[in-house]
Amino acid sequence: MDDALPDDLAFDPVPSARQRRDGWTPERQRAFILALAGLGLVGAAARSVGMSRKSAYALLKRAGPESGFARAWDAAVDRGRAHALDLGIERAIHGTQIPVFHGGLQRGVRTVYDNRLLIAALRAVERADASLPSPQEDLATIQRFVAGLT
Repeated sequence: MDDALPDDLAFDPVPSARQRRDGWTPERQRAFILALAGLGLVGAAARSVGMSRKSAYALLKRAGPESGFARAWDAAVDRGRAHALDLGIERAIHGTQIPVFHGGLQRGVRTVYDNRLLIAALRAVERADASLPSPQEDLATIQRFVAGLT
């Protein structure tokens, strides 16, 4: 297990029959799990370590559903989604600062509020409080909004 990762994200790297420099090295696997915990999006986390979404799912399949890697993956997705939800609620309530330009110069900023984002976030929280699975469309709305602002 890797001591550098938080306990819920720690895992033994998935062994490879043939270790490739551009493949899923143990370091790349750990970086992927950390990125997944921050983003909650498999494709974006895979791209952040120079790999594809398809190869990430192949690695997960190779590791097996009961592996430490699979447990770390699930924990990372949960963390990332919670982070996206928190960020979505924060931005929906406090707005997003958009620069205002005039004559080629920034003259100020305006705050933009997104009520659709707030409604989606509140629905996701309500379902979580009711212990119901949260629909992917509400989470996807929040993640698309967050991704568009970063």
